[in-house]
Amino acid sequence: MTDWVTISSLATAGGTLVLAAATFASVRSANNAARTAERSLLAGLRPLLTSSRLEDAPVKVSFMDEHFLYLQGSRGAVEISEEAIYLGISVRNIGSGVAVMHGWRFHPNASEGINVSPDLDAFHRLTRDIFVGPGDTGFWQGALRDPGEPEFAAATEAIRARTRVAVDVLYGDFEGGQRTVTRFGLYPRDDGGYLATVARHWSIDGAGPR
Repeated sequence: MTDWVTISSLATAGGTLVLAAATFASVRSANNAARTAERSLLAGLRPLLTSSRLEDAPVKVSFMDEHFLYLQGSRGAVEISEEAIYLGISVRNIGSGVAVMHGWRFHPNASEGINVSPDLDAFHRLTRDIFVGPGDTGFWQGALRDPGEPEFAAATEAIRARTRVAVDVLYGDFEGGQRTVTRFGLYPRDDGGYLATVARHWSIDGAGPR
């Protein structure tokens, strides 16, 4: 004798299982699509700073105490006074989004901490907003203003000795995300200036390039 109640229950259970599998596949597909869309959006906002080209136009950078630096393409500049150390680098944004700079840290030894993730608590905050548009050139600037600090003394010694130094620059996209630290090496030139190069990039808010 056919047990129609059992058959009906099994059919209902089978239908429910098929519906659940279809719903799971649909939700998973929607999540994948959402993640793909999010990655595409972030890629459109992502900045990436590097040193500018030798042929890029020079730029004049001003500080709040009316001190000025003249930055040529692919160059850095360093000047020391009794009250401050002035630093500047000509940069280019090769990313697809606006680069918004947040902070920086000076290294008297260019290879210092090169294999260690940057400690953002040790960074100086910029005193002005600096933006570099996608595909455009711009600059970074910073100053050390406390001669009593060990950092000031170490920077002064390295600069006067004409050794290779470095600056870590912290920046992100226009929405405040995708923070990245790029290390710029400054190599002394015979004319008294510095050649700027990029040594490494660290991704703070996501997977890094390595």
